[in-house]
Amino acid sequence: MLNIILFGPPGSGKGTQSANIIEKYGLKHLSTGDLLREEISNETALGLDAKRYMDNGQLVPDAVVIGMIDSKLQQHPDAKGFIFDGFPRTTEQAVALDELLQGKGSRIAALISLEVPEEELKRRLLDRGQVSGRSDDNEEVINKRIIEYKNKTAAVADYYAAKGVHHPLKGNGSISETFQLIGNVMDAL
Repeated sequence: MLNIILFGPPGSGKGTQSANIIEKYGLKHLSTGDLLREEISNETALGLDAKRYMDNGQLVPDAVVIGMIDSKLQQHPDAKGFIFDGFPRTTEQAVALDELLQGKGSRIAALISLEVPEEELKRRLLDRGQVSGRSDDNEEVINKRIIEYKNKTAAVADYYAAKGVHHPLKGNGSISETFQLIGNVMDAL
């Protein structure tokens, strides 16, 4: 099973490139945001548990999110692999994900990190906000998201670098140029 984490700051192109990877390599997309919404909508035990936290303005605990990921993995035992989107966001989550996968005889094969200069990220997010009406359409919100990424999430790349599976790639080329770089890593795996 080929498990990939597509990684990078907000606006680095993860959503676009995830779709390309799924189409070409046949991996299952595993977005924790989608999982949360699905579990809550289906009123599963994990979904109801998550909803209680969210209704109280709290973050959903890692154990609940890992439980949802485990459930999704079990639903697709014949999958070629998974592309993780939006998870892990902290080193603690990375450790929990590794333990879950190890228990299933699997592992993260690569963390592909899209490296984009901060000014380009800001430009992309402002453009996206104007087109989509998303909440990240002003510089104050964008700066907060980038700082949050640097302070909490960027350490995940270091964690996987220590395991020898971190692949930093230039993510500020065209969509096709960036996908070619990703494809080089994927094909080597």
